[in-house]
Amino acid sequence: MTSVTDTPQPRATRMADAPAFPRMVAANGISIHVDQVGQGPDVLLIGGAGDTVESWQLQLDGLAARYRLTAFDNRGAGRTAMPGGAVTVETMADDAAGVLRALGIPSAHVAGFSGGSIIAQELALRHPDMVRSLVLQSTWPVMDPYLRSWGLFVRWLVDVAPSERAFLEGFFLDIYTARAHNDGTVDQFVEEALAFPHKQAPTDLQAFLDAFLDHDTSERLPRIAAPALVLAGGRDSTSRPELCRAVAELIPDARFEVMEEEAHQPFQEVPHEWNARVDAFWREVEARG
Repeated sequence: MTSVTDTPQPRATRMADAPAFPRMVAANGISIHVDQVGQGPDVLLIGGAGDTVESWQLQLDGLAARYRLTAFDNRGAGRTAMPGGAVTVETMADDAAGVLRALGIPSAHVAGFSGGSIIAQELALRHPDMVRSLVLQSTWPVMDPYLRSWGLFVRWLVDVAPSERAFLEGFFLDIYTARAHNDGTVDQFVEEALAFPHKQAPTDLQAFLDAFLDHDTSERLPRIAAPALVLAGGRDSTSRPELCRAVAELIPDARFEVMEEEAHQPFQEVPHEWNARVDAFWREVEARG
């Protein structure tokens, strides 16, 4: 639901002999919308609830000079249809692995935010050889009662909000800082989301949320061997810093950093700072060989 812009990525950063993007790829039994830009070490970007390729626009633009970035629409979001049957985090992690395989990418630095960070955790657990490193923004090992109640609140808000605009304005209260609400940034995000032509059905958003309500990686996170950077927003009222810290403490040697003045999605509000942090982390991982 939080598409930043529908502006196409700059084609100048795409290799001349590379397949055309964006495009659909067959992965894990479904057709998944994928975009790819840039050159360099591979990066896979995984979005959260309702988020599509466009939610990563500021990373696709800002990091393509150093990395080959791949982003995709999760099942039931944007241009990727929701197939029948239950939606699970495990299935969505297999979707992500399928995207990498379909594009011939043996491993990648993986970054996910919110629900996408949980998919990234599961990807590292189910397909460890495909994960070069992990960046987990606004994450958790298992929803505590507060976060679970918030997820259930969003689940019914989409049904009872009097309009799509009202839903977005209410939902975004917990996603972006008061600063972004007061300086007009959130108004811009709302207008762009309303104009986005590939809207998510409420039932698909609810199915996505349901997959996370009781998902628990607490006992399995110590199995992750990939280098990990866990980022929290100091003003995030949902996946609060203590939940993010719990993930960092469970993954061996994970790095934990708090962006004190930011909320749930700092990669959109302060992209230059966020991009610099993850770029420094990826450079360090690459330097280790």
